[in-house]
Amino acid sequence: MSKWLKSDWRALPRVQMPDYSDQDALHAVEAQLAKYPPLVFAGEARRLKEHLGAASRGEAFLLQGGDCAESFEQFSADAIRDTFKVMLQMAMVLTHGAKVPVIKVGRMAGQFAKPRSAPTETVDGVELPSYRGDIINELAFTSEARVPDPRKMLQAYTQAAATLNLLRAFSTGGYADVHQVHAWTLGFTESEKAEAYREVANRISDTLDFMKAAGVSSDTAHSLQSVEFYTSHESLLLEYEEALTRLDSTSGNWLAGSGHMIWIGDRTRQPDGAHVEFARGVLNPIGLKCGPTTTPEDLKVLMARLNPDNEPGRLTLIARFGAGKVGEYLPRLIRTVEAEGANVVWSCDAMHGNTTKSSTGYKTRPFDSVLREVREFFAIHAAEGTIPGGVHFEMTGQDVTECTGGVRAVSEEDLSDRYHTACDPRLNASQSLELAFLVAEELSEFRKNRENGSRAAG
Repeated sequence: MSKWLKSDWRALPRVQMPDYSDQDALHAVEAQLAKYPPLVFAGEARRLKEHLGAASRGEAFLLQGGDCAESFEQFSADAIRDTFKVMLQMAMVLTHGAKVPVIKVGRMAGQFAKPRSAPTETVDGVELPSYRGDIINELAFTSEARVPDPRKMLQAYTQAAATLNLLRAFSTGGYADVHQVHAWTLGFTESEKAEAYREVANRISDTLDFMKAAGVSSDTAHSLQSVEFYTSHESLLLEYEEALTRLDSTSGNWLAGSGHMIWIGDRTRQPDGAHVEFARGVLNPIGLKCGPTTTPEDLKVLMARLNPDNEPGRLTLIARFGAGKVGEYLPRLIRTVEAEGANVVWSCDAMHGNTTKSSTGYKTRPFDSVLREVREFFAIHAAEGTIPGGVHFEMTGQDVTECTGGVRAVSEEDLSDRYHTACDPRLNASQSLELAFLVAEELSEFRKNRENGSRAAG
């Protein structure tokens, strides 16, 4: 890796990135960012990689979730707190189902850029460049707003730093205390419609009561008061990524200082493209979105480029096919990984393949479709004898109405009530927690069947 330079991506084909008209302004921003401290540190990224290595062996489970795209306008301490809170609740429920630690990774503190299906969009006969996230341009449909502005990278850095500061405080300052998190979850299950999940919540209560009786409480065990929480985002805007890349003095390797984990999207995974070239050279854990167009040959080449040493925890394959399509695409990719003897974490993104347009004109995602894709993901891994290592959701702690269904039965007519996303629809707090209970059922069943299979083989 010593021959790799953080600027090597610039000589390769680039897609889904803006062309800045003011190059002097761009260079000035890059120079400024290069002076700023990294947002994360190499030791944190290495620790996350160790945790993900455990997930690849079935000894941990990955929960990755957060905003589709972070917004400058909607940025607030309350929004960060609420998403963090729901992820803690989800993690507790999943831990109970999986009986292994849950790795908590937010789509936060860096998820500002978005790939788009078309470079332009047309409204009432007017065609303008597509909105690509607040780090690049603005959502307002005017020619001025849609011009890429490099100075937005500085605002994104400032917001990411503030977000991380608050997340670190929440993680270690008592807010994440396991008993408090469980009290929030009990509040959810008191709802008449959530009665089905009350039994699981009560079993968690019994476990906590037993631990307390045995002398293990928040007062005696610091680990019950704090959590490890990591950040991640799609590594799309490479000028920003390069400017925050630093040499780790401990290992002599490069760190993408913008977030603990970065991923490559389904639209930017060209093996000889700029995004793969950048990601292959940093020490961070890397995610790779795998969609219907990912072929076994593509996957072989990408695994060799992104994880040539076959390091456990280095590469997470994030499957995103759509409900009803998982059986068509996932098995051949699993078999490719097994044939190569590759160490990977398999994670299920059940959001991106299930986007529809409602009768009221809003983009949405039906809760039942999201759940169906997760269940298909688990079923195929059970059939293949491999490990479902995680889930990846676009979600928020806010009470939005963007995805239909769930215990509160959000309908298409409800979407206009609180539809706040700048890009894609997100699960709200209630839907996210309900989904965690249902995924926990899948995890519990998978674990039991695996244990029974092991005993039978023995």
